[in-house]
Amino acid sequence: MARSLFCRAVGVFQLSRTSPLLTGTRFYSQTEPEPLTVRQQNNGIRRIILNNPKKRNALSLSMLESLKEDILTDVDGDDLRVVIISAKGPVFSSGHDLKELTSAQGREYHTKVFHTCAEVMTLIQDIPVPVIAMVNGVATAAGCQLVASCDIAVATEKSTFATPGVNVGLFCSTPAVAIGRAVPRKVAMEMLFTGTPISAHDALLHGLISKVVPEERLEEETLAIAQRVCQASQPVVALGKATFQRQMAQGRDAAYATASKVMVDNLALRDGQEGIRAFIEKRKPVWSNKAEKAHD
Repeated sequence: MARSLFCRAVGVFQLSRTSPLLTGTRFYSQTEPEPLTVRQQNNGIRRIILNNPKKRNALSLSMLESLKEDILTDVDGDDLRVVIISAKGPVFSSGHDLKELTSAQGREYHTKVFHTCAEVMTLIQDIPVPVIAMVNGVATAAGCQLVASCDIAVATEKSTFATPGVNVGLFCSTPAVAIGRAVPRKVAMEMLFTGTPISAHDALLHGLISKVVPEERLEEETLAIAQRVCQASQPVVALGKATFQRQMAQGRDAAYATASKVMVDNLALRDGQEGIRAFIEKRKPVWSNKAEKAHD
């Protein structure tokens, strides 16, 4: 019963410049260098905050490695139900740090940057809990890729999205993987060929984001979605997310075969049967939040 109520009360997370912050296993204070990302977790909701506003939250190799660590830490734990990725400052993320992409770093380093970036983006889609982007500002290039890779994205009215790499001689080929799977092809191609930003409302229209809200309601609306996720059965959500990603890569007939089998597997879960019984009995379900079978 306790686990079914795990996430009903969600506190408001605030970044404090005077209080120590926990990120990974280290504490940081005013007298120490600020971490590139900040990880906070409460009531099943993990907040990962991009924390390098002076560099427009550029996805440097160090930033990507920090983000990867924050995503993977205890990702299979019972305490984690949903992840929210946000950013400090007026820029969600400006994409890769171009200073890392000069000839001075060399091909091997460049390969590591893009490999790590791809790893982070695929992790977001492969981990068993939903990942929500909470965007308040500009998201460009790999920053836009990050938004497109998340399962859900909530953005403020002032937010904009762009893939301007073509204008600096570096076509946004890796961002195109995520963006091309999130928006219609011709919209993606216009973004990629011109680098012209699109508004939050256009991003919503084309499916890049899920919801547009006034700035003052961003946190409230995002946490409301996270709370709803927390109210569902953890193994059912994990099964559903994995199946969605799998069938999207398949043809129609194979996708139906995959999804049909998973529906049967879902019914065999203890929580699958609990939900159906609760509906029939007109009561709220009491989730076990365990991937236990009710029958073979």
